[in-house]
Amino acid sequence: MLEPLRQGLPPLDPAAVSDAASCALPARYEAVREARRFTRRTLDQWDMGDHFDDVCLVVSELVTNALRHGLPASTRCAAVQEPPVRLHLMRWAERLVCAVRDPSHDSPVARETDDFSAESGRGLFLVDSFSDSWGWHPLAGELSGKVVWALFRLPRPGSGPNGE
Repeated sequence: MLEPLRQGLPPLDPAAVSDAASCALPARYEAVREARRFTRRTLDQWDMGDHFDDVCLVVSELVTNALRHGLPASTRCAAVQEPPVRLHLMRWAERLVCAVRDPSHDSPVARETDDFSAESGRGLFLVDSFSDSWGWHPLAGELSGKVVWALFRLPRPGSGPNGE
């Protein structure tokens, strides 16, 4: 599972992954709620519930973008055999990565906006604000499309909340 995803991630040793979980998401907007539930359960299992608010906001934005911009219109309307969007959560000792795969090859574009009360168009701005870094990369081989990821730095085990 990790090999195709780590192609464009920041340099992290895939052998050092502490935990990894993923879920397939259907091509409907209710999938955002499913992604939040999956994230809550996974972070609780990893004893990381205190990170839920920021991670959940980022997961919601990445999944919404995948559904809104990463699927052909025909996919959103038709019953698809294999769910086209997949959420991956991966944890290293000091990092958590949320990655969302969709079938589109189009790069995500952060919109420039001064209207912070707008109800759309701020997703990648929020991802950038709440995560430590984010990026994307196209997939090659059998997996088609792209992965958009966000990285969260975690305090070192045994250190205080500020890494002290």
